[in-house]
Amino acid sequence: MPSLRRRVSHPGSLVVCLASMLTLGSLVSGCSPTSDRQSAATQQPASQTPPEARPSSPVAEHPKIAVLGDSLTAGLGLADTQSFPSLLQKKLEAARLPYQVINAGVSGDTSAGGLRRLDWVLQENVRVLVVALGANDGLRGLPVAEMKRNLAQIIETAKGRHVLVVLAGMEAPPNYGVEYIAAFRQAYRDLAQQYDLPFVPFLLEGVAGVPALNQGDGIHPNPAGAQIVADTVWSVLQPVVSQLSAS
Repeated sequence: MPSLRRRVSHPGSLVVCLASMLTLGSLVSGCSPTSDRQSAATQQPASQTPPEARPSSPVAEHPKIAVLGDSLTAGLGLADTQSFPSLLQKKLEAARLPYQVINAGVSGDTSAGGLRRLDWVLQENVRVLVVALGANDGLRGLPVAEMKRNLAQIIETAKGRHVLVVLAGMEAPPNYGVEYIAAFRQAYRDLAQQYDLPFVPFLLEGVAGVPALNQGDGIHPNPAGAQIVADTVWSVLQPVVSQLSAS
């Protein structure tokens, strides 16, 4: 199969877009704030049963596309039908691509949390995994190397099960300094290159920092913002799924 790697346009001043996130202490938790560099392992104990993923379509026999993320994926503050995974389902149906989207977003999740529940997410007939994690790692100032290792393990586990992976990047807030910001951004680009992945450089491209596209917290997209996020992901996901369906 030829390479499926594809990029959307590179974001502009992404760090500035995230400045408003700092006042809440945790980007996508939907929970109480945590201290900087708090261990991600405390956010979801290994023994905790993962919350039930929400299928975006009742067609159980279709192969699955799982979106592994945090509250940006879960659609915090939105109706289920307004989350970007649900909007991706509508795009798949309009394109007559018979796939079922599984919303595997958990509010407050870090890359470590996503890794812990990966086996559960991949239990179903998942053919494509969209990885949209790392925002909480950045807001808590967790080590970039740790996040990169977690994401790499997610990617390798999925690929080992013959699941195609689409990687969605995030940006770190400006308060950790330019070196951390640059390393955080580069981690996603390194992973996309290393594993030859279809790549969305910034999940919130065109939405972060735009008041009209976000809820009152200035962080989570409103319905209009979620539509833009879905369009951004779809521009990379659609050729992947089309090629997979044709193979």
